Amino acid sequence: MLLDDKIYLGTSTRPEYLALRYANRHGLVTGATGTGKTVSLQVMAEGFSRAGVPVFCADIKGDLSGIAMTGVPQDFLAERASEIGFDDYGFEPFPTIFWDLFGRQGHPVRTTISEMGPLLLARLLNLNDTQEGVLNIAFKLADDEGLLLLDLDDLRALLVEIQGRAKEISTRYGNVTTPSIGAIQRALLVLEQQGGDHFFGERALDIADLMRTSSDGRGYVSVLAADELMASPRLYATFLLWLLSELFEELPEVGDPDKPKLVFFFDEAHLLFDDAPKALIDKVEQVVRLVRSKGVGVYFVTQNPADMPESVLAQLANRVQHALRAYTPREQKAVRVAAETFRPNPEFSTAEAITQLGTGEALVSVLEAKGIPSVVGRTMMRPPSSRMGPISLAERDAIMADSPLGGLYDEQINRHSAAEVLLEKAKRQQADEERQRQLDEARKLERSSYEDAVRSDRPSRRSTRQTPAEAAINSFARTVANRLGSAIVRGVLGSLKRGR
Repeated sequence: MLLDDKIYLGTSTRPEYLALRYANRHGLVTGATGTGKTVSLQVMAEGFSRAGVPVFCADIKGDLSGIAMTGVPQDFLAERASEIGFDDYGFEPFPTIFWDLFGRQGHPVRTTISEMGPLLLARLLNLNDTQEGVLNIAFKLADDEGLLLLDLDDLRALLVEIQGRAKEISTRYGNVTTPSIGAIQRALLVLEQQGGDHFFGERALDIADLMRTSSDGRGYVSVLAADELMASPRLYATFLLWLLSELFEELPEVGDPDKPKLVFFFDEAHLLFDDAPKALIDKVEQVVRLVRSKGVGVYFVTQNPADMPESVLAQLANRVQHALRAYTPREQKAVRVAAETFRPNPEFSTAEAITQLGTGEALVSVLEAKGIPSVVGRTMMRPPSSRMGPISLAERDAIMADSPLGGLYDEQINRHSAAEVLLEKAKRQQADEERQRQLDEARKLERSSYEDAVRSDRPSRRSTRQTPAEAAINSFARTVANRLGSAIVRGVLGSLKRGR
């Protein structure tokens, strides 16, 4: 039942397959908690990996980590395989790379402030329109003045610079107010307290490292540890959206390949759209619509299709619908809406079936020949070949030790960027002001001495020796130059050392 050009999902009145050539037309996996969504995601990830397609998925509860280990034979798994006629069923692990924004359960994932951009950063910081406008000005100023924005310290330093030059910058770019800058600074503090500072910096994630295949041709499954990250749902959603937009921006056009270049599972997808402004939803719709031509399949995983905006939902062609509960009028309406998204099957009522499905059972409709959706089938999903449930800490450490990315992202790099540049600028200004002050005092002293000489009617003879004021000025200038020179040298050498 395992085929080279299709992924076996389970059996209805016939085997249900997801054709690889249509897998980049995106998909949706929905169902109430405990109905089997995570196992369906695991089965699909296994199928893609087996076909040589790299996969990225978030591990919300830690259960998906088991994909890295060989499955454990159990009676209920054997019974399910026998019930659906899955004669090829066996157990195997799949090549896995673990990631973690906090760097504790996997390789650290980082991007720079500049790479994220003002739209997503404003969403992450929950800024209003006025504050987002000031953030856009900050990015524009950084671009115009060649300032690298790598981490939160760089952005903070830039905001202080903008506040100090508010009159000039307001004239050039638009109004900048102290309350707006203060609000952004407070939002950055909250983000830092939530652990968001771990996400910004270098080395930034290289998209190519999510698209690896193993020596035997299977696609690596990149698993993002998200159990801790879910405590900051806005950070989680913004990170995944940034990653999706990076795939769109960086990957070349490939049209409709025989199989995807990467499949991206977006679990708890409703978090992306909760209270999202229209501008952001429009961007998501655009990215989802166009990223297909880059060979990327996007599969949203959520409890209810109603969690998705209609403009996005209309682009999700491959559907796996687990059970929904319908106890309230609102839930009953949601069931009807979900049923209407399927091509009807004359053998049963789709709306009734949705409320009657058991655990591990789903309604499946996928694209078939010529991209036409299949008639929905009430499907017993196949059991996974890898382990169901989380792996141990020792097993995770062993996999990490053998990772193809070992050591590449684990050490953070701190390049010479906006924070250092603006600090050096402030020091030079301070030094210049101090030197000017001392020059003014010296000139005042010389004028006073000259006037005293004239009044005493004595001939004045200029000494070639330095006055105490001149000596102090020259000594101060040498000290400032030495300090600034040392700072620049330390910055350059430090960057080179960390960049090796």
